[in-house]
Amino acid sequence: MGRLGSVDISIIILLFAVYLAIGLLVSRFAGKSTENFFLSGRRMPWWLLGVAMVATTFSTDTPNLVTDIVRNNGVSGNWVWWAFLLTGMLTVFIYAKLWRRSRVMTDVEFYEIRYSGKEAAFLRGFRAIWMGLFFNVIVMAGVTLAAIKIGNVMFGLSPFWTIVVAGGITLLYSTTGGLSAVLWTDFVQFMVAMTGAVAAAYFALGHADVQGIDALLVHPNVAGKLSLLPDFNNTTLLWSLLIIPLAVQWWASWYPGAEPGGGSYVAQRMLAAKNEKHAVGATMFFNVAHYALRPWPWIVVALCSLVVFPDLDSLRAAFPNVPDRILKDDLGYPAMLVTVLPVGWLGLVTASLIAAYMSTIATHLNLGSSYLVNDFYRRFWNPRATEREAVMVGRLSTVVLLVLTGILATLLENALQLFQLILLIGAGTGMIFLLRWFWWRINSFSEISAMIVSFVVALYWELIDRRLGVLVYGPAESAEASFFLRAYGIPGWAQFPITVAIVTVVWLAVTFMTRPVDDKTLFRFVQTVRPGGPGWASVRARARAAGVQIDADKHGWDVPQGILCMVLGTVAVYSALFTIGYFIYQQVGTAMVTLVISLVSGGLLWMAARGLHYEDEAPAGPAAPPKKTPAASPRR
Repeated sequence: MGRLGSVDISIIILLFAVYLAIGLLVSRFAGKSTENFFLSGRRMPWWLLGVAMVATTFSTDTPNLVTDIVRNNGVSGNWVWWAFLLTGMLTVFIYAKLWRRSRVMTDVEFYEIRYSGKEAAFLRGFRAIWMGLFFNVIVMAGVTLAAIKIGNVMFGLSPFWTIVVAGGITLLYSTTGGLSAVLWTDFVQFMVAMTGAVAAAYFALGHADVQGIDALLVHPNVAGKLSLLPDFNNTTLLWSLLIIPLAVQWWASWYPGAEPGGGSYVAQRMLAAKNEKHAVGATMFFNVAHYALRPWPWIVVALCSLVVFPDLDSLRAAFPNVPDRILKDDLGYPAMLVTVLPVGWLGLVTASLIAAYMSTIATHLNLGSSYLVNDFYRRFWNPRATEREAVMVGRLSTVVLLVLTGILATLLENALQLFQLILLIGAGTGMIFLLRWFWWRINSFSEISAMIVSFVVALYWELIDRRLGVLVYGPAESAEASFFLRAYGIPGWAQFPITVAIVTVVWLAVTFMTRPVDDKTLFRFVQTVRPGGPGWASVRARARAAGVQIDADKHGWDVPQGILCMVLGTVAVYSALFTIGYFIYQQVGTAMVTLVISLVSGGLLWMAARGLHYEDEAPAGPAAPPKKTPAASPRR
C-alpha cells in the first residue's frame, strides 16, 4: 500500500463508510420515482446544488490536467479553461431561469419541447445514446485514467484493482440513492477534497528542494512560468492560450460543465432546484468557486513539481514501475503527493482524491443513466414502463456505464489529450445551444448537421491531417504537424476557429434549407419557457393571427440586464482569481488593485442583479398547451 500507514487507511475506510451510509439513507426516497432518482424531487437548495457542481468538476483528473498545463505552458496556459467563465456567467443570468422553467427531466428531453416531427424524436434518441453512453463514457474514462495513475503511484495498484475498488464504492451509493445520494456525498467530498488540495500545496512548499514560496518564485524552472497572461511577444501562445479561448472557444465549443447555455449535469442541477432563484444561485456559486477559489492549490503543487521533478526522466527515475505509455507530465501531481505528504495527511489527501473521483463518476453515472432511461428506454423502448421498472433500468444502466468506462480508461494516455479531443469534437456547436432559446428558426436539422460536421472535421484533423503532416514534415507534438495548415502557411492556433467556421456555415445553410418547426410546438415552447426577445416576434404575431393566446412576460424582456450582469460577474471573478494569485506571488500592491476591482464590480453586480425577474413556481408536470382565444377563433 505504498507509504500509507494504518491511520491513513482508517481515514479512507471511514469516508467510504460515510458515502455508503448516505446512499442507504436516501435509497427509499430515490426509489419511489424517476423524478426522485434523477432530480431529487426538484426540491434541492441552491447551496447544495452549487457545491455539488463544484465537487463534480473537482475530479481526479482536474489537478492532473492543471499540472500538465502548468508544466508545459505555465500558469497562463490555464486560460484554455478559464475562458469558459464567460459562458458560465451567461448561464447564471440568462439560461438558468429558462432551464428551470422548462420542467423537463433532462436537457435531452428539451429537443421534443423545442423542435417537432420525427427529426426531433430522432435527435432526442440519438443524443440520449451519444451523450448517455458514448460521450459520457469518454469523460468518465479520462477521470478514471487519473485514478489509475494515482492508484499506481500511491498504492501500487493495477488499473483493474483501482477501478474495482474506487468504482465499486461509487456504484453502490449512486445506484441506491440516486441524485440525492450524489448531491449529499458531493457535499462531504468537496469539503474533504478542498482540505486535501490546500494541504497538498502547503506540504509541497515545504519540500527540501522547494524551500518555501520565496525560493519557489525565483527558481529557474519556475520563474518563467508564473505569468497570469501569455507572453505578448509570443504570437503563437498569445493566440492559442488567450485570444482564441476568449474570443471564440467559450461560445463556440461544447464541453462538459461549461456548455454554452448550460447542459448535462449543470442543467440537471438547475432542473433539480426548488425554483428559478435557487437555480441561479446554484450556478453563481459554482462559477465563483470553480474559477476564483479552487485553481490555486493545484497550481502551487504543479509549480513545485517543476522543481522536484523537472522533466519526464526524473519522474521515470522516481517511479520506475509506471508504464511509459501513461508516464506524462500530468503524473507530476500524484508524484508530488506521495513524495511530500506525512502519515495521516497522506491518508486525508488520498481520500480527497478518491472523493474527487467518486463525485465526478457518481454524477456522470446518474446523468448518463437519466438519458438512457428517460430519453431512450421510456421514450422509445418501453413507454408504459412503471416508475419502479424505470428506476431498476436506471440502476442497471449505471453498472454497464462503469464497466465500459473501465475498459476505455486503460486505452488512454493523459488528461490533456482527452481535453483537447473533446473541445475539437464540440467545436462550432455552441452557438446553436445559445440561440435555440431565442431564435425560432433553428430546428432539429440545425443541430444534427452541426453535430455530424463537427465530429467529421475533428476526425479529419486527428486521424488524417495530423498523420499526413507527420509523414510529410516529420514528427511533431503540436498542431504545427498539420498537413493542411502548414501547406497553406496557416498557424497552428487557427485549427479551432477554422473548424468553428466550417461547422457554422454548414448548420446555418441547413437551417434555411430545411422546414421550420411547426407553429403548434413553437407556440407551446414560448408559452412554457417565455424566453422573450425579437427572435420570437414573428411567432407571437402568427399566434395572434391564429387566435392562440401566448402569455407575455409581465416584467418585460430582461436579457439585456442579464448580459450586463454577466459582464460584471466575469470581471468580479477574474479579478478575484488574479487577486489570490498576486497575493501568492507576494505582489501585494497589484493584488490590492485587483481586489478593489473585484469588490467594485461585485457591488455593481449586486445592484444590477436586483433588476432581474423570476416567475412564480409553476406546477410540476408537462406544460399545458397554449389556449385558443375564443373571440379570435377561426371557428367563429
